[in-house]
Amino acid sequence: MNDQKQETGDRLSSRRQFVKGTTASIVGASVLGGLAVPRAAHAAGDDTLRIGLIGCGGRGTGATSQALRADKNIKLVAMADAFEDKVESKLKQLKKDKEIKDKIDVAKEKRFVGFDAYKQLIDTDVDLVILATPPGFRPIHLAAAVAAGKHIFMEKPVAVDGPGIRSVVASTAEAKKKGLALGVGLQRHHQKPYIETIKRLQDGAIGDIVASRVYWNGAGVWVRPRKEGQTEMQYQMRNWYYFNWLCGDHIVEQHIHNLDVINWLKGAYPVRCEGMGGRQVRTGKDTGEIFDHHAVEYEYADGSRMFSYCRHIPNCWSSVSEHVQGTKGTANISGAKISADDRWRYRGPNPNPYQEEHNSLFASIRSGEPYNEGEYGAYSTMTAIMGRMATYSGKMINWDQALNSEIDLSPNKYAFDAAPPVPSVAVPGVTITV
Repeated sequence: MNDQKQETGDRLSSRRQFVKGTTASIVGASVLGGLAVPRAAHAAGDDTLRIGLIGCGGRGTGATSQALRADKNIKLVAMADAFEDKVESKLKQLKKDKEIKDKIDVAKEKRFVGFDAYKQLIDTDVDLVILATPPGFRPIHLAAAVAAGKHIFMEKPVAVDGPGIRSVVASTAEAKKKGLALGVGLQRHHQKPYIETIKRLQDGAIGDIVASRVYWNGAGVWVRPRKEGQTEMQYQMRNWYYFNWLCGDHIVEQHIHNLDVINWLKGAYPVRCEGMGGRQVRTGKDTGEIFDHHAVEYEYADGSRMFSYCRHIPNCWSSVSEHVQGTKGTANISGAKISADDRWRYRGPNPNPYQEEHNSLFASIRSGEPYNEGEYGAYSTMTAIMGRMATYSGKMINWDQALNSEIDLSPNKYAFDAAPPVPSVAVPGVTITV
């Protein structure tokens, strides 16, 4: 990528200024939304839905592949990423898929690169944008897409701090007013075993839910080695998972899925939490400041507890699952099984939930009744952020403190020659998080 394309930071609106201007009136109330107002399915006169991808990583490529399979008359017409090599390599990868290659028509002039590439893509005639950059950029990109009247699919998590969440909530409300579809990549909401199990539990299959256990324990993720001549901003962007301004820590980036399942079941969000965590195997600047283990106890308004565990350490017990205890029995939600005696287990079809979420989103657009998943995406992300605040600080953190925090993790300037935030590993009892 040439220097002209890299030096885009001065043209990118400051996130700090943006979130201050759009979120001042957001408070801690949780709202579950319904259908949005109908809107035309496409921007121009034909029946083709044109989509643009912002963030050409693995998940962005996967979401684009699924989107192209969700509707017969759809085309990928634009792509954007901070790095030119990612745009070109992922475009080649998508074109190798025989099922979708004829739905890909991304002209050279619609391949955008740099920190302001999202603006250039949104300014085109796309009808829907897929937001799949590191989550620290999500509030900025979502606000721009909504302002431009685009339908949106955004990956989880949707922000990394309180100001970002408040921005997403504001954008979600505006998307509803405009009748824009807004899907969020919490695909369990579109997974048949989860849907049926949650329904039965909400109907009282095990009585009142008094406690839950949720896990995302695994070996961890990639580290991409430093290269000669690479700036610190370039390194952090390539290794975004390890830096909180980009990722939010793995309790936010991955464990959100499990936390969201219990919020969904309860129809509520925790009112407070406390926890502990640290860095046992992650050391040194190359792995940023994120912890490699977290344990959090969340409390809901009805007094029930959610016990949350996530870990990135090799050669340890692994589990990605959700379990609940009720007054009349137990359930393994991830296993779609109610009570230990196998009283009920889901045995029906289980189509790919990643595909199903796109099928549903595009069907809603075609129907003229586009739906909006922004609120539960925002508040389940906030649940995870609140957990990180508790483990980093060692303090009890309540919902309103977390949501209304003014601590902004974003950099002062977005440019490859600019200095990103300096990683600072949290010390419980010392670190301030609200």
